[in-house]
Amino acid sequence: MLNKICKIYFSLFVVLSLNLFLISLFLIISEKSFIMEFCLLNFSNFMVNFSILIDWMSMLFMSFVLFISSVVVFYSDEYMKDELTLNRFIYLIVLFVFSMMMMILSPNLISILLGWDGLGLVSYILVIYYQNLKSYNAGLLTALTNRIGDVALLMAISLFLEYGSWNFSSFLEFFKFKENMNLIMVFIMIAAFTKSAQIPFSSWLPAAMAAPTPVSSLVHSSTLVTAGVYLLIRFNSSFSENMMKFILVLSLLTMFMSGLGANFEFDLKKIIALSTLSQLGMMISILAMGSFDLAFFHLLTHALFKALLFMCAGSIIHNFNSCQDIRFMGSVSKMMPLTSVYFNICNLSLCGLPFLSGFYSKDLIIESFSMLNMNMFVYVIFYLSMGLTVCYSFRLLMYTFLMDFNFSSLNMVSEKSEVMLESMGLLIFLVVIMGSILMWLIFPIPIFICLPFKMKILIAWFILFGIWIGCETSKFGLSYSLLSIQNYSFSSFSANMWNLPFISLMMNFYPLSMGKKLCNSFDQGWLEYYGSQKLFNSFIYSSKFFQLFSKNHLKIYCLVSVCWIFFFFFCW
Repeated sequence: MLNKICKIYFSLFVVLSLNLFLISLFLIISEKSFIMEFCLLNFSNFMVNFSILIDWMSMLFMSFVLFISSVVVFYSDEYMKDELTLNRFIYLIVLFVFSMMMMILSPNLISILLGWDGLGLVSYILVIYYQNLKSYNAGLLTALTNRIGDVALLMAISLFLEYGSWNFSSFLEFFKFKENMNLIMVFIMIAAFTKSAQIPFSSWLPAAMAAPTPVSSLVHSSTLVTAGVYLLIRFNSSFSENMMKFILVLSLLTMFMSGLGANFEFDLKKIIALSTLSQLGMMISILAMGSFDLAFFHLLTHALFKALLFMCAGSIIHNFNSCQDIRFMGSVSKMMPLTSVYFNICNLSLCGLPFLSGFYSKDLIIESFSMLNMNMFVYVIFYLSMGLTVCYSFRLLMYTFLMDFNFSSLNMVSEKSEVMLESMGLLIFLVVIMGSILMWLIFPIPIFICLPFKMKILIAWFILFGIWIGCETSKFGLSYSLLSIQNYSFSSFSANMWNLPFISLMMNFYPLSMGKKLCNSFDQGWLEYYGSQKLFNSFIYSSKFFQLFSKNHLKIYCLVSVCWIFFFFFCW
């Protein structure tokens, strides 16, 4: 029996999602978009308006966010049933979704900032939900990294004052060649990179795995990490050519770093988190090449199979008594057959197997990328990253499903939760069929791809090579044991995401320690001594002195009379 609050929000989100999907279909067919403005405050000549942008992109994205959120709420009722604060957890998820909706719908930077800050604040609360040392550290790293993007967005808002409005959609094309706009775009890029965890802000995304698995499923599919990509899509027409190249290089390095790190990782949730980071790099790289519609297409398909992938991983972890190490798993398909089917379909969709949803967006991105005139570095990194994606996917498949069972002999691994299976079953059909549906909706005119046979078959070779490497290395028992023994520094360097977490902690440590010293010496030191405390003591002394005159003592009266006579005769 579903919790009452879960049932209410599940029904509400599903109905809203279906309605918004139908509205997006109407807007795609009619090729229309609307901007609605509401006056929140009108005082003299001061007016505050709240704007809503209704176009096919915002409606379609919001329908996906609401549907995935409804499934996550349904899933959470069983996964979090032992929590005393389940209702508070559901309210936090609803607040999280509301912040994302505000960010999606708004063409105004001020209301975008409200949704942006709402995402950062609620994500911090959700990451520290379990309230242990690991959660606190991960939450602090997440919050401090995202604050950099918040400051960048505030700087962009202040620079937009030159144009007289924060509704950027109305004048973005007109002012795109102004010098001030380039500086604004730099701040927008920094904000998007912090939210979507691109280099050098990548360390917070795997750390955020300290949150409960339903939160990870929501965050890594359609809400927090996709906010940066969505912001770049909205501002895509204003980036200069040099900035596009810079974004391309960083996103490609993020793809390569996360793909390489996932092959050395043994934590189930972190492997899937690093795959999210790799796919975000892929979206931003094709966006940097000018194809924002392809980036949005992959954003939607990726949201479906990544949400289900996390839910399957959560079901496995739930049955393995919260064990997340893939070395203890094996032969899961015998004990959890339906979850294994769902997991493998999502994994193959991530790899781009025809004709799952991930294939339509990923194959189109790769072939469109291959048609561009880029240098060898870009192509090598891009194709290697594709191969690494397949490599860690099949390595994960080997460890969890095909190798020997290494968990405790006294176990109760089975599929007993109907609620979790039903919630995953709601998504599996979309993972299979939604790619082709979205392709015909977003691209009514098919994209013509013309490639030589060697380029056409190149990605197939990289995929086969990745499958072989992933299967072979997992046979060692401890992945890459040869490298781990003879070249431990390389495996440690790769698994730790090129030491970005240490750099991030150092960057956070020194400002925080400096702030503590300044607080002790200034706020609680000199400023306290010569500031409020000094003023307080002066007021006490003066009030005590003047209080003497109100006590009506004869000696005080005589003393004042003498002083007055002396002043009258000698100082007049």
